[in-house]
Amino acid sequence: MNFVFDPPARPSVAVAGTGARFPVRRIFCVGRNYAAHAREMGGDGREPPFFFTKPADAVVASGATIPYPPDTADLHHEIELVVALGKGGADIPVEDALEHVFGYAVGIDLTRRDRQAEAKQAGKPWDVAKAFDRSAPISPIRPGPHPGEGRIWLAVDGQVRQDGDLRDMIWTVPEVIAHLSRSFELCAGDLIYTGTPEGVGPVGRGQTLTGAIAGVGEISLVFAA
Repeated sequence: MNFVFDPPARPSVAVAGTGARFPVRRIFCVGRNYAAHAREMGGDGREPPFFFTKPADAVVASGATIPYPPDTADLHHEIELVVALGKGGADIPVEDALEHVFGYAVGIDLTRRDRQAEAKQAGKPWDVAKAFDRSAPISPIRPGPHPGEGRIWLAVDGQVRQDGDLRDMIWTVPEVIAHLSRSFELCAGDLIYTGTPEGVGPVGRGQTLTGAIAGVGEISLVFAA
């Protein structure tokens, strides 16, 4: 095929314990999927799942040092279980949803909270708040059994800020996949960030994020001073 310029390399994520890479197609994110976090963000703790997206090239590998994002004075961390799909489909039944999963990873949904608040107040989309460059840090993807429960936590400079359990999700992973597949035809290579527990908060220049999900993996990220 004759392109007018060389296309960029396809974004990808390491697969734990191998030299293989997982090619990223799309990134979907679930909003307010832990009751306590929904309440801290002004929700009632229980509502139907809703989704937003990030570009595939927003992924950044665990262990990276990245520049502090521009256009924000209130950058927040949100640690999340990430589901990596190895098989696609539409209108996927809940009972079949886990058959579509390749593996799981630890992710951080970086959020320009000030830009998000402005968008909410004006009734505008969240793209500037959520879909910016390097806004989707992710650990290597670990194939294996579904983690229905287990500790999920994040620390800033060693101080734990978020500390929850996967069992506290309002909508389970199979339910999230089923809901999402009603609006989109999912495909192999899609990532789903499944929501964050309470305790989200600001992170500044020069600070280090560390976190983990039991049975899934660990993640770290440094913001350049």
